[in-house]
Amino acid sequence: MIEQQQTSQPADDEIDLRELFKAIWAGKWIIIATTFLFSVAAVFYALSLPNIYKSEVTLAPVAEESSLRIPGQLGGLAALAGVNLGSSGGADKTGLALEILKSRDFISRFIEHNDLYIPIMAAKGWDRTSDQLVLDPSIYNESSQQWVRNVKAPFQPKPSNLETYETFQKFFSVNQDKASGMVKLSVEHVSPYLAKAWVEKLVKAINEEMRTRELTEAERSIAYLNTQIVQTNIADVRTMLFSLIEEQTKTVMLANVRDEYVFKTIDPAVVSEKKAKPARALICILAVMLGGILSVLVVLARYFFRK
Repeated sequence: MIEQQQTSQPADDEIDLRELFKAIWAGKWIIIATTFLFSVAAVFYALSLPNIYKSEVTLAPVAEESSLRIPGQLGGLAALAGVNLGSSGGADKTGLALEILKSRDFISRFIEHNDLYIPIMAAKGWDRTSDQLVLDPSIYNESSQQWVRNVKAPFQPKPSNLETYETFQKFFSVNQDKASGMVKLSVEHVSPYLAKAWVEKLVKAINEEMRTRELTEAERSIAYLNTQIVQTNIADVRTMLFSLIEEQTKTVMLANVRDEYVFKTIDPAVVSEKKAKPARALICILAVMLGGILSVLVVLARYFFRK
């Protein structure tokens, strides 16, 4: 009895498999039609997407290490004066610069300073022949130079700094390789020329930001240390204070003469000749697969439901 059940099991499986193929064959025209519609829709969708170009720059952190060593009892005074004498100061400066570079405040000021609202929020394409942006007329009217997008409160027709920053985040990327320490900064946009220009301006802006910050801190530190020198008569302390002033004077000198203050360009950005995305062929292939799978499932569901 048991042997009879075991020998009948493969026969049942074979019958189920034949029935499955029979159901699919019966609904072949539904499968073909659905897959064809998905493929056509995917082609139109892929063709409607604008080309996105990517520009990237490779940067090397400018490492600095102080040669000055101070006794422990004067370490608090140096810290109070804002003097960073640690051996990892270069790494700390790089980490700070990367966080500032990705911060909302820095990017918002960068957008406002360069007036990037229109190319970020209203651009929907790029005309290679004239090297002009193609703007979305439902967002920005070029004739009247007015924002005309229809939005609900609290949003305004003209995008806010926060809105523009959040959109720019989709175009912008910065990453540091943990092994080599190299930093890659990239921008994607419909215009390859704007992508390259923005990358270069971002590098210049973060170097200028860090240069200005450290220059201000060094000048304040020097003023504070000069005050401390006047207030003490201990020779060793005065000698150490003069050494601290010398260290801060070195920072002021470097900040005034070095343009690439925190990041040095290793591989500059170029105008991309090939698009980075969209992958139109992949979109079409995935749509065909999706259409085929969904249509087969629908055909099988209808067949077994009727049965």
